[in-house]
Amino acid sequence: MPKNILMIGPTGVGKTEIARRLAKMARAPFIKVEATKFTEVGFVGKDVDQIIRDLADTGIQIAKARAMEKIKEKVTARVEEKLLDCLVGPSNIQHNREAFRKLLRMGHLDDRLIEIEVPEKKSGNPQFEGGGGNQFPMNEIILRFDKMMHGRQKMEKREMLLKDSVPILTELESEKMINEDDIKRSAIHLIEQEGIVFIDEIDKICSKNDFRGSADASSEGVQRDLLPLLEGSQVQTKHGNINTDHILFICSGAFHYCKPSDLLAELQGRLPIRVELKSLTENDLHRVLTEPENNLVKQQVAMMKTENVELQITEGAIQRMAKLATEINRDVENIGCRRLHTIIERLMEDLSFSAHDRAGERVVLTEDDVQKSVGDLLKKTDLSRFVL
Repeated sequence: MPKNILMIGPTGVGKTEIARRLAKMARAPFIKVEATKFTEVGFVGKDVDQIIRDLADTGIQIAKARAMEKIKEKVTARVEEKLLDCLVGPSNIQHNREAFRKLLRMGHLDDRLIEIEVPEKKSGNPQFEGGGGNQFPMNEIILRFDKMMHGRQKMEKREMLLKDSVPILTELESEKMINEDDIKRSAIHLIEQEGIVFIDEIDKICSKNDFRGSADASSEGVQRDLLPLLEGSQVQTKHGNINTDHILFICSGAFHYCKPSDLLAELQGRLPIRVELKSLTENDLHRVLTEPENNLVKQQVAMMKTENVELQITEGAIQRMAKLATEINRDVENIGCRRLHTIIERLMEDLSFSAHDRAGERVVLTEDDVQKSVGDLLKKTDLSRFVL
């Protein structure tokens, strides 16, 4: 049984991101849920078993993607042969076929109209009819018809561009080569052994011991419903029964208005590992702005490139942004890294609107520009904190 984790720290400090990256490194099925979305059994709303059902759907997607990756080359070869059959016919001479194969691989035939067989659409069923914002993608139509007709769906010929037919033929060929039962077995094993569930806002379903009202009955009920999941139980899903013994549960909360000890004692016992994250410092915020491969500064530079504007944000400007973010978090409200989004948007506001007219220019943003754009946020100090 894994040692479930309780993460304690202010908003914007990176609790969710840590869990998400942990799952990404482990290539594990991962789902993030908010504790406030669930209700006690008997109340209207989602029950906690839905967490495992959603995790099962995620596991199925991962298992299917891995299965398709293994047969990718075979599927690509089959799709290529199907396209050549449509272009030159199955009985054409080999020399002609190879000439078309070369053109096909070079992309010269992408805009040619071809006729392919696709699952027949039933007339009168609005969810499959074209037009409107509720149109289903072709892949979804194929999968639904395959399940409805158990692989014996009627086919119809349809004319479309070659490049549009590739994903449809790929899906059709993949469905023929993969076994749904094998995928379900693989997914359930993956979920039971490696699944990670991140439950956010856990502090919102607990209250101080000196006050319990009618609303707290439901909150306490949610905590009690979570107990068997965290300890280990069987949950029925449409893909099969899933055992939660070895699923890792990571619960997190800011705990501004209550303490971890306000959680049910039984729940505390099932979260033996406690990790406390401190507020981000100026140096931390500077690292957030500079070290990630796709940090906020690089994103803005790349966005301006689309308008043919060469943007440079100086090191001094980055330092000033980190400093201002730290001061605003301290004096107004601490929202952690999210403050950087506000500052970047304020800094880029004028340039974003005028970038189209400044194509070809080189724009340098300095620390003075940062102070001018963002400095007024410091004036909004929350004085109510100092009123007795």
